Amino acid sequence: MKEMKDKQVLIVGMARSGVAAARMLSRLGAKLTLTDTRNSEQMASAIEQLSDIDANWQLGVEPDALIEDKDYIILSPSVYYWAPWVEKAKQNGTEVVSELQLGAWFTQGDFVAVLGHNGSGKSTFAKHLNALVMPTEGTVWVDGMDTREEENTLKVRQTAGMVFQNPDNQIVGTLVDEEVGFGPENIGVPTEEIWERVEKSLKAVGMYAFRNQSPNKLSGGQKQRVAIAGIVAMKPKCIVLDEPTAMLDPLGRKDVLNVLHELNRQENVTVILITHYMEEVIDIDKLYVMDDGKLVMSGTPREIFSQVEKLKKLRLDVPHVTELAYELQKEGVPLKNGILTSEEFTEELIRVRNEGFNVNNSR
Repeated sequence: MKEMKDKQVLIVGMARSGVAAARMLSRLGAKLTLTDTRNSEQMASAIEQLSDIDANWQLGVEPDALIEDKDYIILSPSVYYWAPWVEKAKQNGTEVVSELQLGAWFTQGDFVAVLGHNGSGKSTFAKHLNALVMPTEGTVWVDGMDTREEENTLKVRQTAGMVFQNPDNQIVGTLVDEEVGFGPENIGVPTEEIWERVEKSLKAVGMYAFRNQSPNKLSGGQKQRVAIAGIVAMKPKCIVLDEPTAMLDPLGRKDVLNVLHELNRQENVTVILITHYMEEVIDIDKLYVMDDGKLVMSGTPREIFSQVEKLKKLRLDVPHVTELAYELQKEGVPLKNGILTSEEFTEELIRVRNEGFNVNNSR
């Protein structure tokens, strides 16, 4: 991200991503003007969430009255680029960007996933969040810290813990409880507190009964849960998981995902999941889709998976039930878009039948 201190920034659209953008830009010293002409309830929620930042709120004011002397205008995905006032702003020399172009904005307590085909850049992106890789241009901010500044490295890694695809690559202890206590010990946590953290973390992932066993005797899913417990014991605000279920069987994947959802709900830990299993992401907060190192789509699971053809062009699949519903739609069956679960699919089929749809009339 470019230097934003004292820059005049207009944000149009105050959904969750707009709120996150406003908070981050405020930290960077930008002078903010915020508006959302389409949704007064959304604006009221944004005002409440951002009550602690200095901003010029413009309720019900059309954006074309606010564009003068702005350095940047940031648009939510719902705002049209070709609106006349956007063209006018560009002609005045104002840089107009979408929140998608700014990057991915994650806030405390989010459960989000990053999707993309092999080589799209999602694993590299994950490593940026943990300061394992440094940006060659722009800036990665983790809880207000610039990852390029060497003095921030330890704090960044404590804030955003990383879980890798193969748990064997990050398990070093001979016993499960020693493994979980390894991280806290290395950052100087007092011994008594270490064991308190170990107990709490192992209980959180359902592995406390295995605390005296060797990690080498555990299944793949159990090892991954121990790896997650080791990160949880560091008390991060965020856990970044780079395809953590890729080497697991379906039962192991289910166990790991249940643990992540429980940590997200109970501990308010932000979870950023890198995955290529579409069924894993149908009930999370938001999806980000990458291609060729760029963010190309952003939205809820239903919003993203409603765009089947676009995802196929990006060499991505959709959940099996979504694919089935889409194929039936193409044959003329009037199902709603973005079906994500078998239960939804069944309900839609019953609705269509009850409304008198005759399958013989479909193509």
